[in-house]
Amino acid sequence: METKQFDLHDTVEMKKGHPCGANSWKIIRMGADIRIKCEGCQHSVMMPRADFAKKMKKVLKKADTE
Repeated sequence: METKQFDLHDTVEMKKGHPCGANSWKIIRMGADIRIKCEGCQHSVMMPRADFAKKMKKVLKKADTE
């Protein structure tokens, strides 16, 4: 099974879209829990890292590494 690679400030797509209609999320906090913010309505959600890894579909845009 492939492990998904994601970092702080990456934009990701989740398996289920947000009720506002958007399906792109920015990772704004990482630790034991991960907080993501909806790019459409700016609502933020915190979930355990294991749940996030299961629910994430793919990385849409990597964070700028400057």
